Amino acid sequence: MQKWTKLQGLPTRIAFVLFDRFSNLCLANCLEPLRAANMVSRASVFDWHIYTMTGGAACSSSGMQVLPHDALAGLERCDYLFVLASYDHERHDMPRTRQALRTAAKKARTLVGMDTGPWLMASAGLLAGRRATLHWDLQDAFAERFLDVETERTRLTRDGPVITCAGAMSALDLMMELIAQHAGMAARLDVEDQFMHGSDTAPNAPQPDALVRGALAQMRAHVERPLPLGAIARRMGCQPRTLDRHFRRALGAPPGTVYRHMRLSEARKLLDSTQLGIAEIAVRCGYESPAALARAMRVRYGAAPTSLRSTGR
Repeated sequence: MQKWTKLQGLPTRIAFVLFDRFSNLCLANCLEPLRAANMVSRASVFDWHIYTMTGGAACSSSGMQVLPHDALAGLERCDYLFVLASYDHERHDMPRTRQALRTAAKKARTLVGMDTGPWLMASAGLLAGRRATLHWDLQDAFAERFLDVETERTRLTRDGPVITCAGAMSALDLMMELIAQHAGMAARLDVEDQFMHGSDTAPNAPQPDALVRGALAQMRAHVERPLPLGAIARRMGCQPRTLDRHFRRALGAPPGTVYRHMRLSEARKLLDSTQLGIAEIAVRCGYESPAALARAMRVRYGAAPTSLRSTGR
């Protein structure tokens, strides 16, 4: 069963090691969800640093340069180490790269290979005896080269403390999974709303079932005039108790809690991004009065809407 919310402790530490001609889309699909998760959680749930082999800038396949925080040799302990390579993976596959990755891997709880990053990991001996995936264009060559790795044609593969991803879209799937794991399903839903993501997640990643997805779509479509939960259940062709059971199993919360969360998240976005008055925001988010919205926001955010607006800006 998923957890709706998670108590926040120390940030989850993530390290990204970039190799020249990496996919900028792949990197963005990792970093932007992490940024959004911190924003919607109003806390530093994730902390990340970027590394390169030398400490110099890495150049993406589209020609964009990224300045790292440090050379890979300066990596300290982290929860996740992401190895991100795309083109020219064979040029990067050299003895010093293998040794550097082996040393860095000892400092990470979980290794993540993205795009052609699994090739470099396998060459360093970090995937021996494990299942793995990588960019599908390289699957045959990878299987022939690394006989000690079981190659899978999947978007995302988990094998113990090792995760491998086939490309940019699977990177986004993985980040949603990590957000749910470390910040809770409430944060994941908020981030999915920002990225219009969630209807086509990875087949082996935790995800709401069809009934829950349909009910969430009804809730999103009826924020201003909320539907009774019984009406949502009827539209989904089930009993309210069935809907409740599915929501608790998939999201870790009953449908009423989820619906209220979505409406308050929308209210917070309107506070932060528009000049609308509190009364207008209350109407747009399905509250009968500004006072009712203020009470609900105090319960969730610990402050009145006017205070939240000034703090957010």
